[in-house]
Amino acid sequence: MIPQLKIVSAQDAVSLVKSGQRIFLQGAAMTPNTLINALCERYAELQEVELFQIHTEGIAKYTTAPYSEAFKTNSCFVGGNVRESVNSEYGAYIPIFLSEIHLLFRKNILPIDIAFIQVSPPDKHGYCSLGVSVDITLPAIQTAKKVIAQVNPNVPRTHGDGIIHVSSIDAAIEVNEPIHSTHINIPTEIEQQIGKHVAELIEDGATLQMGIGGIPNVVLNNLLNHKRLGIHTEMFSDGILPLVEKGIITGEDKKVKTGKIVTCFAVGSPKMYNFIDDNPIVHFKEAAYTNDTAIIRQNPKVTAINSAIEIDLTGQVCADTIGKYQYSGVGGQMDFIRGASLSEGGKAIIAMPSVTNKGVSKIVPYLKEGASVTTTRAHVHYIATEYGIVDLYGKNLKQRAKALISIAHPNHREQLEQEFYSRFQQVV
Repeated sequence: MIPQLKIVSAQDAVSLVKSGQRIFLQGAAMTPNTLINALCERYAELQEVELFQIHTEGIAKYTTAPYSEAFKTNSCFVGGNVRESVNSEYGAYIPIFLSEIHLLFRKNILPIDIAFIQVSPPDKHGYCSLGVSVDITLPAIQTAKKVIAQVNPNVPRTHGDGIIHVSSIDAAIEVNEPIHSTHINIPTEIEQQIGKHVAELIEDGATLQMGIGGIPNVVLNNLLNHKRLGIHTEMFSDGILPLVEKGIITGEDKKVKTGKIVTCFAVGSPKMYNFIDDNPIVHFKEAAYTNDTAIIRQNPKVTAINSAIEIDLTGQVCADTIGKYQYSGVGGQMDFIRGASLSEGGKAIIAMPSVTNKGVSKIVPYLKEGASVTTTRAHVHYIATEYGIVDLYGKNLKQRAKALISIAHPNHREQLEQEFYSRFQQVV
């Protein structure tokens, strides 16, 4: 006989949390905000509770007063809702590749006391789905001492490895509300130009990795005449749906899970969640699998498209800090940059506007003081802006600098040329 979920109130569920414990929060579209908010209401009776996460959606009450006196954020990625906290005394950031976060749990480096998750109702076999956020949630629930679930009939049932049996859930609450969704914004003219440049590099039969946002969506919109494309990515959004519907994304040339769209999480519209629900074409795996370079490289023509905050004239990519300020995180950029570089016919691409919204050049002589190097200059291949694409692979430092200046914004090229001369032409 299948055991029943232990359904309790949110207050009773979070009463399992004790001072000094480490609590894992499932993230992205699956963020269990009802549980999190109920926990926050216990702030007066708790101390030094660590909330471990990658990226969560919704208002993070635990980062604001008076809750922040009881709860500390420890994050492996930084979204807008925790950015201020992570850069303050109440939070912290762990620089780590997405592909390796699972080791923090499995090697007992950061053991999890309790995992807060959101799941579908159990099926006839007693299994709940982790929905569209399997990423590091799977290793978290496999190693946590206790699991508390927010059971929601709006959670898509996903195929792959993202399941948990009711016998592994210590307490559950019931909610009935939409999971977090996003909507595609109309791309800017600059994003359209960059997207068209990048699309020109993509070949028939390529395996794609791309995230969410204007540039990835423009790239996808420019692939309507391609054939036999595949998806192996850490995340995806609505942009792939027209290509699936038109038979352009088939995955038939992929070597790993041929014919499957492989991902570890997804964020998009209700239409996309409906597409994912009980769809055997979409295969959710943990990030240790999707972002494993040894697995990524097995696919043909892996084309990885990532972004940057700034790039210096030698090709060093900063994608997660603005100077000393922790803005986002390492994520899976290096996992896929390296995987694409090692793939047969693969292409690793960094795509970004040439300037910030304030007109400041994103191609710079030197990275800002305190800025992190997310992707090293030895790993970088293609760089794209609205002014074109250059390939830095095999180029020496002087050649790289000249190539990057050629795709910088015209308003900044003269200054960059002067910096180039100062740095390289006067070396004895």
